[in-house]
Amino acid sequence: MTCAPGKWIPCALKNHEKGSLHRMLHVPKKERIPDSLLKLVMSKKTGIGEAIMYRGHIIPITKLLKQRANLALTLRGM
Repeated sequence: MTCAPGKWIPCALKNHEKGSLHRMLHVPKKERIPDSLLKLVMSKKTGIGEAIMYRGHIIPITKLLKQRANLALTLRGM
């Protein structure tokens, strides 16, 4: 499905599960995900062996995680 120019947000969120980024990062839904954590995810490369440690959890850096973090940072800046 293609999105109309300037209407990418509804298209990006159409098949989006609520709280999926929170679950991937092991952050409770009631807490805000820190900007520093999102920027840390964006600064890492994807692939086997690439992971970050946060709150005692090892979080692998995947393409989907980077996409969700990028969307969260973009929407936060609006």
